[in-house]
Amino acid sequence: MMAKTLMKGNEALAAAAIAAGCKYFFGYPITPQSEVPEYFSRELPKVGGVYLQAESEVASINMVYGAAGAGARVMTSSSSPGMALMQEGISYIAGAELPCLIINMMRGGPGLGGIQPSQTDYYIATRGGGNGDYRLISFAPANLQEMVDLIGESFDIADKYRNPVMIIGDGMLGQMMEPVDIKPRNQEAIEKPWATTGTEEKREPNIINSLYLDVEGLEAHNKHLQEKYAEVTRNEVRYETQDLEGADIVLCAYGTVSRICKSAMQQLADEGIKVGLIRPISIWPYPFQAFEEIDDTTKNLLVVEMNTGQMLDDVKIASHGRWPVHFYGRQGGAIPSIEEIVDEVKKIVGGTK
Repeated sequence: MMAKTLMKGNEALAAAAIAAGCKYFFGYPITPQSEVPEYFSRELPKVGGVYLQAESEVASINMVYGAAGAGARVMTSSSSPGMALMQEGISYIAGAELPCLIINMMRGGPGLGGIQPSQTDYYIATRGGGNGDYRLISFAPANLQEMVDLIGESFDIADKYRNPVMIIGDGMLGQMMEPVDIKPRNQEAIEKPWATTGTEEKREPNIINSLYLDVEGLEAHNKHLQEKYAEVTRNEVRYETQDLEGADIVLCAYGTVSRICKSAMQQLADEGIKVGLIRPISIWPYPFQAFEEIDDTTKNLLVVEMNTGQMLDDVKIASHGRWPVHFYGRQGGAIPSIEEIVDEVKKIVGGTK
């Protein structure tokens, strides 16, 4: 058994990426994820990899585009304002069907906002901030071990579906320290016959592109993408449920906020209030089926986020009108406390008895 190592979140994710075979990182420092490029700048050259600090996030995502097109295992990371700048490039990458990993350690907004933790980029991760009908496969880990495990898995998923994968965290997840076990990931030779690796093998040149001037050609490409996204939806849904049986109310939360919710649930249980939890791990595809596991005893759902309610629409869709859906959120980098969640649950439960 390998001994666990106490690491900061940003450094742990970078170490996990190297263990998963990532050899190329292009990015730009921005709080609260600046330790990610710093770690890569030090460690990638040791394994024969390449770290390059781009002049901007626009440049870095286009460098990712180029490396992914050449068949490399490549990633970038940023935080919310930088992620906004990457949207055009991400749309190009999705349209060209290229695999890569994108890490977003979210902070408060809009605009430059602040540097404190937030969950303001749920829409970017689940709806796509760029143009066109495309999807990102997106995961929201709640602790460092889950995050490092998802890193290696996400590279494999990106290669399998030829699609960008995004992992969203926040300033808490990036800055906290926890013990992690990072194992080298077994990497089978992945055939990428579409990659631009040269024509020395006497093959026809490969073209990496997302431009289709022919209407029928672009429509056919979009239909192909939708078929792929349907396959992702069938295969890659991930979620956690807790204490749904007999619950008076069910909390819906992801990432670090779900950990605060679990502490609130324990306090409420001590006071005789039964509270369940649905925690999406994949936020796209969204785990709508998790809501079918809710008990008949449940009278209300409460969404808790560090934003103004960006997951609220997905929960309402998942609920099919079976329960009232409430929301409690903090913005601007403020973090909901255990006491705040406990009080909100009591207000809702008290109002329905």
